[in-house]
Amino acid sequence: MENKLMNEIFHDYVFDFYRRMKINQINLIYEGEVTHQITKAFTALTEESMAKDAEPNGLQMKVFHIIVESLQNISKHAQNINGFKEETRGIGTFLIAKSETDYFIIAGNLVDTEDRIAMTELLETINKLDKDGLKALHQEQMKKGKLSERGGAGLGFIDIARKSGRPLAYNFKPITDQTSFFILTTQIPRSKVE
Repeated sequence: MENKLMNEIFHDYVFDFYRRMKINQINLIYEGEVTHQITKAFTALTEESMAKDAEPNGLQMKVFHIIVESLQNISKHAQNINGFKEETRGIGTFLIAKSETDYFIIAGNLVDTEDRIAMTELLETINKLDKDGLKALHQEQMKKGKLSERGGAGLGFIDIARKSGRPLAYNFKPITDQTSFFILTTQIPRSKVE
Protein backbone atom coordinates (compact mmCIF):
# COMPACT_ATOMS: atom_id res chain seq x y z
CA MET A 1 0.00 0.00 0.00
CA GLU A 2 2.76 2.48 0.92
CA ASN A 3 4.70 1.79 -2.29
CA LYS A 4 1.57 2.24 -4.40
CA LEU A 5 0.77 5.58 -2.75
CA MET A 6 4.40 6.74 -3.14
CA ASN A 7 4.34 5.86 -6.83
CA GLU A 8 1.04 7.64 -7.42
CA ILE A 9 2.29 10.80 -5.71
CA PHE A 10 5.53 10.78 -7.68
CA HIS A 11 3.82 10.08 -11.01
CA ASP A 12 1.29 12.87 -10.44
CA TYR A 13 4.11 15.26 -9.53
CA VAL A 14 6.17 14.30 -12.58
CA PHE A 15 3.20 14.59 -14.93
CA ASP A 16 2.35 18.07 -13.64
CA PHE A 17 6.03 19.09 -13.73
CA TYR A 18 6.37 17.77 -17.31
CA ARG A 19 3.43 19.91 -18.45
CA ARG A 20 4.57 23.07 -16.62
CA MET A 21 8.23 22.95 -17.62
CA LYS A 22 7.77 21.87 -21.24
CA ILE A 23 10.24 19.04 -20.85
CA ASN A 24 11.29 17.75 -24.24
CA GLN A 25 13.07 14.61 -23.11
CA ILE A 26 12.98 12.29 -20.11
CA ASN A 27 16.36 10.58 -20.06
CA LEU A 28 15.75 8.20 -17.17
CA ILE A 29 13.06 7.33 -14.66
CA TYR A 30 13.45 4.78 -11.89
CA GLU A 31 11.62 3.60 -8.82
CA GLY A 32 12.95 1.02 -6.42
CA GLU A 33 15.81 0.38 -4.06
CA VAL A 34 18.75 2.74 -4.45
CA THR A 35 22.09 0.98 -4.13
CA HIS A 36 25.69 1.77 -5.03
CA GLN A 37 25.29 -0.31 -8.21
CA ILE A 38 22.19 1.66 -9.23
CA THR A 39 24.06 4.93 -8.69
CA LYS A 40 26.95 3.72 -10.86
CA ALA A 41 24.56 2.60 -13.61
CA PHE A 42 22.67 5.92 -13.63
CA THR A 43 25.79 8.03 -13.75
CA ALA A 44 27.23 5.91 -16.57
CA LEU A 45 24.01 6.14 -18.62
CA THR A 46 23.78 9.89 -18.07
CA GLU A 47 27.43 10.42 -18.94
CA GLU A 48 26.98 8.49 -22.19
CA SER A 49 23.80 10.41 -23.08
CA MET A 50 25.35 13.82 -22.35
CA ALA A 51 28.51 12.98 -24.29
CA LYS A 52 26.36 11.94 -27.25
CA ASP A 53 24.59 15.33 -27.02
CA ALA A 54 28.03 17.03 -26.92
CA GLU A 55 27.25 18.76 -23.62
CA PRO A 56 30.22 20.70 -22.15
CA ASN A 57 32.40 18.84 -19.65
CA GLY A 58 31.60 21.36 -16.89
CA LEU A 59 27.87 20.72 -17.29
CA GLN A 60 28.43 16.97 -17.35
CA MET A 61 30.35 17.17 -14.07
CA LYS A 62 27.62 19.26 -12.40
CA VAL A 63 24.86 16.89 -13.47
CA PHE A 64 26.95 13.85 -12.47
CA HIS A 65 27.64 15.33 -9.01
CA ILE A 66 23.99 16.23 -8.41
CA ILE A 67 22.85 12.75 -9.46
CA VAL A 68 25.23 11.16 -6.96
CA GLU A 69 24.18 13.51 -4.13
CA SER A 70 20.47 13.01 -4.89
CA LEU A 71 20.78 9.24 -4.94
CA GLN A 72 22.87 9.22 -1.76
CA ASN A 73 20.15 11.28 -0.10
CA ILE A 74 17.61 8.60 -1.01
CA SER A 75 19.77 5.69 0.08
CA LYS A 76 20.76 7.30 3.41
CA HIS A 77 17.51 8.90 4.44
CA ALA A 78 14.96 6.37 3.22
CA GLN A 79 16.52 3.61 5.29
CA ASN A 80 15.04 3.99 8.74
CA ILE A 81 11.49 5.17 8.46
CA ASN A 82 9.55 4.60 11.68
CA GLY A 83 6.48 2.42 11.34
CA PHE A 84 7.17 1.26 7.79
CA LYS A 85 7.66 -2.25 6.56
CA GLU A 86 11.18 -3.42 5.82
CA GLU A 87 10.48 -3.63 2.06
CA THR A 88 9.77 0.11 1.85
CA ARG A 89 13.11 1.14 3.36
CA GLY A 90 15.74 2.46 0.97
CA ILE A 91 13.11 2.80 -1.75
CA GLY A 92 12.99 5.93 -3.83
CA THR A 93 12.08 7.40 -7.17
CA PHE A 94 14.38 9.23 -9.51
CA LEU A 95 14.06 11.08 -12.80
CA ILE A 96 16.46 12.89 -15.13
CA ALA A 97 14.92 15.11 -17.81
CA LYS A 98 15.92 18.04 -19.96
CA SER A 99 14.38 20.98 -21.74
CA GLU A 100 15.92 23.33 -24.27
CA THR A 101 17.53 25.33 -21.45
CA ASP A 102 17.93 23.06 -18.41
CA TYR A 103 18.48 19.61 -16.98
CA PHE A 104 16.18 18.51 -14.16
CA ILE A 105 16.86 15.92 -11.51
CA ILE A 106 13.86 14.88 -9.43
CA ALA A 107 14.36 12.55 -6.49
CA GLY A 108 11.77 11.31 -4.04
CA ASN A 109 11.79 9.18 -0.91
CA LEU A 110 9.93 8.61 2.33
CA VAL A 111 10.94 10.62 5.37
CA ASP A 112 9.72 10.68 8.94
CA THR A 113 7.19 13.48 9.27
CA GLU A 114 9.04 14.62 12.42
CA ASP A 115 12.08 15.41 10.20
CA ARG A 116 10.01 17.68 7.95
CA ILE A 117 10.42 20.85 10.03
CA ALA A 118 14.22 20.59 10.29
CA MET A 119 14.52 19.73 6.58
CA THR A 120 12.29 22.66 5.59
CA GLU A 121 14.31 25.08 7.75
CA LEU A 122 17.57 23.86 6.22
CA LEU A 123 16.25 24.00 2.64
CA GLU A 124 14.82 27.50 3.19
CA THR A 125 18.16 28.66 4.64
CA ILE A 126 20.00 27.23 1.63
CA ASN A 127 17.59 28.86 -0.83
CA LYS A 128 18.16 32.32 0.71
CA LEU A 129 21.94 32.20 0.29
CA ASP A 130 24.07 33.36 -2.61
CA LYS A 131 27.21 31.57 -3.83
CA ASP A 132 29.43 32.97 -1.06
CA GLY A 133 26.80 32.28 1.60
CA LEU A 134 26.51 28.64 0.48
CA LYS A 135 30.27 28.26 0.64
CA ALA A 136 30.32 29.69 4.17
CA LEU A 137 27.43 27.46 5.29
CA HIS A 138 29.21 24.42 3.86
CA GLN A 139 32.39 25.28 5.75
CA GLU A 140 30.42 25.92 8.96
CA GLN A 141 28.60 22.58 8.67
CA MET A 142 31.89 20.79 8.02
CA LYS A 143 33.41 22.30 11.17
CA LYS A 144 30.58 22.13 13.67
CA GLY A 145 27.50 20.81 11.91
CA LYS A 146 25.28 18.46 13.81
CA LEU A 147 25.44 15.13 12.10
CA SER A 148 22.15 13.32 12.07
CA GLU A 149 22.11 9.65 12.94
CA ARG A 150 22.15 9.01 9.20
CA GLY A 151 25.10 11.39 8.63
CA GLY A 152 25.40 14.47 6.53
CA ALA A 153 24.46 17.64 8.46
CA GLY A 154 22.68 18.77 5.27
CA LEU A 155 25.90 18.83 3.26
CA GLY A 156 24.29 17.02 0.31
CA PHE A 157 21.60 19.69 -0.05
CA ILE A 158 24.21 22.45 0.24
CA ASP A 159 26.39 20.79 -2.42
CA ILE A 160 23.42 20.38 -4.77
CA ALA A 161 22.54 24.08 -4.43
CA ARG A 162 26.18 25.09 -4.96
CA LYS A 163 26.53 22.96 -8.09
CA SER A 164 23.19 23.89 -9.64
CA GLY A 165 23.38 27.61 -8.87
CA ARG A 166 19.61 27.57 -8.44
CA PRO A 167 17.21 27.37 -5.49
CA LEU A 168 16.11 23.87 -4.54
CA ALA A 169 12.43 23.11 -5.15
CA TYR A 170 10.90 20.64 -2.73
CA ASN A 171 7.59 19.18 -1.60
CA PHE A 172 6.40 17.01 1.27
CA LYS A 173 3.32 14.89 0.53
CA PRO A 174 1.74 13.20 3.58
CA ILE A 175 1.53 9.40 3.40
CA THR A 176 0.60 8.56 7.01
CA ASP A 177 0.70 10.53 10.26
CA GLN A 178 4.32 9.44 10.74
CA THR A 179 5.64 9.60 7.17
CA SER A 180 5.77 11.96 4.22
CA PHE A 181 7.00 11.57 0.68
CA PHE A 182 9.80 14.10 0.08
CA ILE A 183 10.41 15.29 -3.49
CA LEU A 184 13.49 17.36 -4.36
CA THR A 185 13.72 19.00 -7.79
CA THR A 186 17.04 20.39 -8.96
CA GLN A 187 17.30 22.56 -12.06
CA ILE A 188 20.70 22.81 -13.77
CA PRO A 189 21.10 25.42 -16.55
CA ARG A 190 22.56 24.06 -19.79
CA SER A 191 24.38 27.36 -20.39
CA LYS A 192 26.77 29.50 -18.34
CA VAL A 193 28.65 26.53 -16.95
CA GLU A 194 31.36 27.66 -14.52
